[in-house]
Amino acid sequence: MVVEMHAGLASDGGSKLKMLLTFVDALPNGNEEGIYYSIDLGGTNFRVLRVEVGAGSVIINQKVEHQPIPEELTKGTTEDLFNFVALALKSFLEREDDQDVKRALGFTFSFPVRQNSVSSGSLIRWTKGFSIEDTVGKDVAQCLNDALARCGLNVRVTALVNDTVGTLALGHYYDEDTVAAVIIGSGTNACYIERTDAIIKCQGLLTNSGGMVSYFFCFICSQYDFFMKCLCEEKELWCSKCSIHQVVNMEWGNFWSSHLPRTLYDISLDDETQNRNDQGFEKMISGMYLGEIARLVLHRMAQESDVFGDAADSLSNPFILSTPFLAAIREDDSPDLSEVRRVLQEHLKIPDAPLKTRRLVVKVCDIVTRRAARLAAAGIVGILKKLGRDGSGGVASTSSSSGGRARGQQPRRTVVAIEGGLYQGYPVLREYLDEALVEILGEEVARSVTLRVTEDGSGIGAALLAAVHSSNSQQQVPI
Repeated sequence: MVVEMHAGLASDGGSKLKMLLTFVDALPNGNEEGIYYSIDLGGTNFRVLRVEVGAGSVIINQKVEHQPIPEELTKGTTEDLFNFVALALKSFLEREDDQDVKRALGFTFSFPVRQNSVSSGSLIRWTKGFSIEDTVGKDVAQCLNDALARCGLNVRVTALVNDTVGTLALGHYYDEDTVAAVIIGSGTNACYIERTDAIIKCQGLLTNSGGMVSYFFCFICSQYDFFMKCLCEEKELWCSKCSIHQVVNMEWGNFWSSHLPRTLYDISLDDETQNRNDQGFEKMISGMYLGEIARLVLHRMAQESDVFGDAADSLSNPFILSTPFLAAIREDDSPDLSEVRRVLQEHLKIPDAPLKTRRLVVKVCDIVTRRAARLAAAGIVGILKKLGRDGSGGVASTSSSSGGRARGQQPRRTVVAIEGGLYQGYPVLREYLDEALVEILGEEVARSVTLRVTEDGSGIGAALLAAVHSSNSQQQVPI
């Protein structure tokens, strides 16, 4: 994982890990105040949020409104889709009596985007059933801004993020030791805070202030070095040595390595999917696929034995065993495995499976779950190792600001924000993940690492990033 992270930071296309620049170089720290909005668009439903924050990491009030997107708009035109979103926000603002006040907007857009700045980015491709061809290549933030202007709203996108970055922002808002965020739900992804001078491919790119990275005088350390960012309206500048960091979106679902334990069932699953040869890590971990892996195993058993008798035809149907059913099977602790019997009868059409067979089904679901949890844990440790926070004392931890420790020192406290229905709703997976972290890191270092559930980071976190990066923010404090 660490080798691929370095390769992805060095050049675009250098790794299966895209290591996308987010241009988020300041995170909420609890000093934000005011009312901010966000729109969370990541599927056939979207949400509008109003978040009122006060100094001291206090969310005074929040309001959320869900809106379904009509199916015809997912295949229509760019203007129709964003007009629909803008009108929903206008209706929301009118009910809040805030439509005439200038407001900053965070825009969570959970589709593949190549960011151009913290508030702009071009759509790479649609996923999740959307197929609006004229949007590809366009700046989605500008598309929304144009629609907002057509509606007469005094609202502009000040932060364009995906759900992992929003989760990191909300985690950092409550705890400044938060250095990474992981999503483990129907899909999986991760982001983390990286030193800008370690992102080789970003040299020469636009910074948030609109200037080019170039040679300049640093007002902090009084040395000439690469200009990285304007600190405030007076255009004071600091250099790459002065604790400049940026959030990197790993897109780790696409991670691949010859070291991953790929089985015949993983190959069969990959062959079933539309994105064949992509998202290999995600297909071993996320909720969209775990039930299907278990089904493929059970189907192979049914073909090679009479363990399910003559009633196993339904096991040949792809995705008939969803991950929630896998979890229900694994968590059944009744003496006769009555819940397993119910799932087999009602959903797999396998009646009268004997207790021995039901135990075998539980074992299969347990193995699939345990592997997913351990791989996710290994990915998290990969991030910690890259940051020098895994206790190894390796090369990555030599930087004074990386969080490494000298020999004899206690490991530095580290928080990883986690969101996603699979992680939050499946206690067995959480237990296996925690167990693997201790196994890899050792008990002493593992005690310094906290995995913290951060609910609704994709919505609230985007609003907080809008607060940080809005024009009425007096000073953006670097990460």
